[in-house]
Amino acid sequence: MHMQDWLLPYASTISAMGIMGGLLLVQLVVLDVAGIKAGHVPGAVASGDHGDFFFRATRAHANTNESIAAFILLALFGVLNGAVPGWLNPLAAIYVAARVAHMACYYAGLKTLRSLAFVVAFLALLGMLVVGVTAALR
Repeated sequence: MHMQDWLLPYASTISAMGIMGGLLLVQLVVLDVAGIKAGHVPGAVASGDHGDFFFRATRAHANTNESIAAFILLALFGVLNGAVPGWLNPLAAIYVAARVAHMACYYAGLKTLRSLAFVVAFLALLGMLVVGVTAALR
């Protein structure tokens, strides 16, 4: 089955949602493997600090969980309101790229770059909100 014609202009945004689902799965696998290697008891709170990879993997996964709902809702809001694809698609791609960078920087313990990636992803979400609201008000 092919994408509906009216969705074709938003193919990049829809792909970005799928990529974020894949990123979340990758983070879950990394977290599970790191937890097994660390001897973590399932269900127990991850203790430690940013010097511990398992702790960083836990935080990276949790942070993605904290922002992915906003991304999906804003993407759907934009698509369903007919937001300008030339704005929505690149903003969705920027969000995804920034989240991938955030994850990589978290895993590598690069605090400043991780924070920069977080800000870029957050600004992309704000842009998606503006594009969606603008479309809704037309």
